[in-house]
Amino acid sequence: MAEHPAYPVGLRLSGRRVVVLGGGQVAQRRLPALVAAGADVLLVSPGATPSVEAMADAGEITWERRRYAHGDLADAWYALIATGDTEANDAASAEAEHHRVWCVRSDDADRATAWTPATGTSEGVTVAVLTTRARSRDPRHTAAIRDAVVEGLRDGTLVAPHHRTRTPGVALVGGGPGDPDLITVRGRRLLAEADVVIADRLGPRDLLAELPPHVEVIDAAKIPYGRFMAQEAINNALIDHARQGKSVVRLKGGDPFVFGRGMEEARALAEAGIPCTVVPGISSSISVPGAAGIPVTHRGVAHEFTVVSGHVAPDDERSLVDWPALARLTGTLVVLMGVDKIGRIAETLVAHGRSPDTPVALVQEGTTAAQRRVDATLATVAERVVAEEIRPPAVIVVGEVVRVGPAGTA
Repeated sequence: MAEHPAYPVGLRLSGRRVVVLGGGQVAQRRLPALVAAGADVLLVSPGATPSVEAMADAGEITWERRRYAHGDLADAWYALIATGDTEANDAASAEAEHHRVWCVRSDDADRATAWTPATGTSEGVTVAVLTTRARSRDPRHTAAIRDAVVEGLRDGTLVAPHHRTRTPGVALVGGGPGDPDLITVRGRRLLAEADVVIADRLGPRDLLAELPPHVEVIDAAKIPYGRFMAQEAINNALIDHARQGKSVVRLKGGDPFVFGRGMEEARALAEAGIPCTVVPGISSSISVPGAAGIPVTHRGVAHEFTVVSGHVAPDDERSLVDWPALARLTGTLVVLMGVDKIGRIAETLVAHGRSPDTPVALVQEGTTAAQRRVDATLATVAERVVAEEIRPPAVIVVGEVVRVGPAGTA
């Protein structure tokens, strides 16, 4: 007799009775998806794992603490049989067949009337992978295929074109500190779907080379400014391209709202009536020190860390930073955009109480292949910057955490 392949189908179980026999590891893996599907789940089992018990305590499922009894499946739409009792499993499977209830068996898939596919989701799409023939079933293989497809959809390496009209708009995407692997999954997917990308020089540049040929890539630093300020010109470019019905990504380094002027762009888009999505990114203020072996906090060393912009010197009337207050803190100080001002910053901190021996680390081009770290103290950092020819972008870390990691040699 010829072996017929399984027929794949999606079950809509919202509000419908589902019976699960057995409260062990199989139930623990399967129950969350059943609950998410809105099923009315009855668990029949003398015991359960702590995670399954917690679901019952939270009211997500109904748990009857007993063994299977004939009649449990009479009103069910779907059943999951996962006990360690083969005799009970056989009896439950026979009952399911009698009542025409789709039934999955964890102990003997060949005697079940349904199989559970390896599933994953990405942006509202469920990917289900099912081996079509029983004799060639390999759960690890189907799970690997599932993972590859879902990961490809999430990170944009597997692009499925949208055939329905997309709503034009702008996504403000934080690209992270520079390493292309440190952009978020959502950010990478939006990049893959973009028609236009307006990129900062500090964004993950390597990702731009992966974009399809039809994507227009615009260097934000090269937008003609004319009579406008630089930021206003960027805002106008975002608005103009979105109004042409295009999907626009504003790719920024780090996080859009950490010294990234993301809110200025979001407000300009809102005023123009352009839909805007904000995708947070990994800030260089935390990731770059971490990549260089420096924790911004550490037990017994620093209970707080402060991130400040150093693009304006402490003695500049435009500065909004309370440098004397920062000098009195005992935690970690992270300075962004402060390479050319670090001498005056160090002098100010020392003048207001910080020890000249406070360790300082400068991490240039953090998380990239060109990353390098230079250690100093507040007393020596100005001369070290000149001697080592430190150039932006560089993150500056001030505090005892610099000495915590294996590379700490201030």
